[in-house]
Amino acid sequence: MKSFFHLKHFLMRSVVATICCWSSVATAENQLIKRGEYLFHAADCAACHVAPESNKLTGGRPFTLPFGTIFAVNITPDKQTGIGNYTDKEWLKMMREGVGKGGRHLYPVMPYTAYTLMTDADALAIKAYLFSLKPEKALPPPNTLNFPFNQRWGMVFWNWLNNPNKRFQPDSTQSEQWNRGAYLTEALGHCSQCHTPRTITYGLSSKAYAGALQMGWRAYNLTSERQHGLGSWTDDQLISYLATGKAHGKGVASGPMAEAVEHGLRYMTHEDIAAMVAYLRSLPPVAEGPTVQDGQSGSESTFSVVSRRGKKLFVQACAGCHLPDGRGRQSEWGALEGAHSVSDPAGDNLVQVLRSGTSLETGQGKVFMPGFMKGYTPEELAAISSYVLSHFGRTHEDIKPAAFKN
Repeated sequence: MKSFFHLKHFLMRSVVATICCWSSVATAENQLIKRGEYLFHAADCAACHVAPESNKLTGGRPFTLPFGTIFAVNITPDKQTGIGNYTDKEWLKMMREGVGKGGRHLYPVMPYTAYTLMTDADALAIKAYLFSLKPEKALPPPNTLNFPFNQRWGMVFWNWLNNPNKRFQPDSTQSEQWNRGAYLTEALGHCSQCHTPRTITYGLSSKAYAGALQMGWRAYNLTSERQHGLGSWTDDQLISYLATGKAHGKGVASGPMAEAVEHGLRYMTHEDIAAMVAYLRSLPPVAEGPTVQDGQSGSESTFSVVSRRGKKLFVQACAGCHLPDGRGRQSEWGALEGAHSVSDPAGDNLVQVLRSGTSLETGQGKVFMPGFMKGYTPEELAAISSYVLSHFGRTHEDIKPAAFKN
């Protein structure tokens, strides 16, 4: 009887220990997935891989480049059409060297030249999160690239020139906050991939963060230069812009930057956003790109005939949301005054917004600006653009109707 009691007690202790072990493993796995989800947002993966008109990560978004179109791939854990068969080793090789499963080279639309700076732990945490999602069977359209860019083996030579294939190394002369910001900006956020001009080989140039034109949208100068970059912004304005997509007196994010806020930056902690700002503040000034104005409206006496016509159209079509002074009705998400896009003589982003619209998910719901191509002629849209640039940006360059013709 005594032996039976001891055996029963032993078995109960073994069962309890096993349950505790399972619970501990499950807790660790859940923590890894939760961490991976945060890093997934910090790496802005959804902005590229969310399917058009869907919230699923099944890809299909087109990236139109000078040499053809590349479509984002499915990153759900489906084993036939997604990433479900990737091992940890294959995943790290893909993230760092741009070489996918079976030795298939990726194109640098996938920012592996930035992700290569990531630690093993962070890269694998993102994989753990993605593998926790529901598999979705979906194939994107085939890429349509011109020869010789459709020859993936050519990426071997491109990588020799442009992929550092090295991990982030903290700078011992800088603060912990600066190093955190550098890692988030360079490795995860891959901000340089849009905001740095490209070389003739389509690698990043030495003019880091001086701004660049990407698929018709201008990614603005992020250096500390006052007239062209962020030198006139306060820390609070930068933190607000990154975290919410708007900053008082500096306008609202649109296009790809709005997507970066919506899918990534707004999920990050205040401490991490502040760390990114601390790093951006340290970037050497580069005097390139549109001049940022001081926020005062331009004089109507200097308006062109086109701009004067545009004023009437603006009052009819735009002032209801933006207000005549550009402050925005009800919320600053409708503000124009102080925005980079109204100081750009080329009007790149202004034209893109009027052509195709833009949207941003906020804490108060989705805000959006519809495209106006169906309701107005190219001449009318050119006049509105010219007025906005003259009135709010004091940039007296008329936009040509050709900018609104397909």
